[in-house]
Amino acid sequence: MSDSAFRFIGSVVKIGDNIDTDAILPARYLSLTDPADLANHCMEERLPGFKERVRTSPIVVAGRNFGCGSSREHAPVAMVGSGVSCVVASSFSRLFFRNALNIGLPVMELEQADEIADGDVLEVNFSDGVVNNKTTGMSYDTRPLPEFMQGLLQNGGLLSYVEKKLEEK
Repeated sequence: MSDSAFRFIGSVVKIGDNIDTDAILPARYLSLTDPADLANHCMEERLPGFKERVRTSPIVVAGRNFGCGSSREHAPVAMVGSGVSCVVASSFSRLFFRNALNIGLPVMELEQADEIADGDVLEVNFSDGVVNNKTTGMSYDTRPLPEFMQGLLQNGGLLSYVEKKLEEK
């Protein structure tokens, strides 16, 4: 996160439509639980070198139906372990979207995601629902995440959020 506003700035790793959870993390690695171990296999068949690319390009931009397939949480955990700061996609599988929020991976739906190219530099503002493409000068408005969901993400996911709320009592 860049500052007190809930936003990220980084360059884009672009992937396509219908990326399912098996493409994000092949099922043979479901016995792993450590995010660092999962990261070693994130997108390994679909996009070799993914982990190295997101070190310098931490924003993933995808097309339609990102995260379709199974309901396993391993896929967004592997992305967080890889260093992905956020995912912007034309649309998400509802299960993936909710799992991402629960584990602390910021996700945003943006209809115009196909207009963003691999390597573009984006500023993704979750508080305002605005994506600025610093490379092309284009700006896109979308619906911001509700304040409650922003709170989940800013606290590292559902478990961390609940733990913090319990400590406050």
